[in-house]
Amino acid sequence: RNNKRAFCYLISPPIHLMPDDTRKRLTAIEQFSDLGSGLHIAMRDLDIRGAGDLLGGDQSGFINEMGLETYQKILGEALEELKQEHFQDLYQEELNRESKFVKETNLETDMELFIPDDYVSDIRERIALYKALDDLDNESQMEKFIKDLVDRFGAIPEPTLALIDTMRIRWTANALGMEKLVMKSGKMIAYFISKQDSPFYQSEVFTRILEFLKKYSHEVKMYEKDNTLRMSFQNINNVHIALQWLQRI
Repeated sequence: RNNKRAFCYLISPPIHLMPDDTRKRLTAIEQFSDLGSGLHIAMRDLDIRGAGDLLGGDQSGFINEMGLETYQKILGEALEELKQEHFQDLYQEELNRESKFVKETNLETDMELFIPDDYVSDIRERIALYKALDDLDNESQMEKFIKDLVDRFGAIPEPTLALIDTMRIRWTANALGMEKLVMKSGKMIAYFISKQDSPFYQSEVFTRILEFLKKYSHEVKMYEKDNTLRMSFQNINNVHIALQWLQRI
């Protein structure tokens, strides 16, 4: 205490006999040993044990399965939704500065999109790959992700290739003002921006969509349901066909 430096000696059994979480905590203490590293140790412990339920009473929760960053991303998305739907008047100036018409496109499908456990056997590694894929923003990053995946695990199986193409679908749909895509039972339905006075409907993008509809009127239909403009595509039997249709626009 005071002007004396303190020391702590930890006596442990052989490391291979310890539980996984114990080894991780000891590694964190060893890694963050500099003065003022307490916050880093606390954050690492939070990642190991889980941050708890945001709206519940449990002290530790599911966060250890996905990581702190993903948990924070989900929380950020929820806050953004509240900002746009319930506190729009307070944040109108900030929302007007947004360059994109749609923040993020949600995708629902009954197709097989996953990383097989016989391709990547470790569950934590698969979760890390899912997260890395979700964080990609453009095609150059995607090409690097694919190259690294092949280098580490070999030829990519079809369900994973389909999963990769869903990211391209989301990017394309997002640029086209589609808030949600549903790909089920051989059909794809795109849900456009629900706010009818959105500047999207006076944009060049929407004009291009209308021209696309004239050209492919037999295969693609646009209609309104529940106050939401939708566009349906038939014979969408796999992800790759869906991507080709959206890229035509």
